[in-house]
Amino acid sequence: MNAPKPIRADARRNRDALVRAAREIFAEAQADAPFEDVARRAGVGAGTLYRHFPNRNALIASVFEEEVVALRDRARHLLETRPPDEALAAFLREMVDHMYGHRGLARTFFAVSEAAGGDLSDKGRLMEGAVAAILDRGVEQGLLRGDIPVGTLMLALHGIGVASVHSDHRAEADGIVQLLIDGLRRT
Repeated sequence: MNAPKPIRADARRNRDALVRAAREIFAEAQADAPFEDVARRAGVGAGTLYRHFPNRNALIASVFEEEVVALRDRARHLLETRPPDEALAAFLREMVDHMYGHRGLARTFFAVSEAAGGDLSDKGRLMEGAVAAILDRGVEQGLLRGDIPVGTLMLALHGIGVASVHSDHRAEADGIVQLLIDGLRRT
């Protein structure tokens, strides 16, 4: 069985620059910006862009995946450094900060995911696994209830995400997070 060919360092740098540039453009709520604008901002040619990403959706999926991986890693770090109930509270609050701080990016993700029939949701399972690990450890330590499935919590986060795209109800989102935290803690 052949292992995948490793990516050259310069190709990796170009790909990373393209993803960074796309993230910036999408965060500025320019999801419909010409594809070549991404290449220009990244400082590479259009051929390099198309070599890495054959279309806009492939590029958006890569940006989304990097976002999810970063959030997953943050959840893992919080679990390693705090008690599970505190880790969960911090993670949920940071998620709300992230959602409201990156609304243009969220609009892009929702639009593409909806058009692709939820295709981006598969990548979101990475984050769901990290949240499940926090919940599991909290249940093991007797700090969090064990009767609330991780899917329920993820659905609440999704609802906050949708609200963040369409409204300015930040205070209400913080209230929902507090309600979730209070409802998940064992009393």
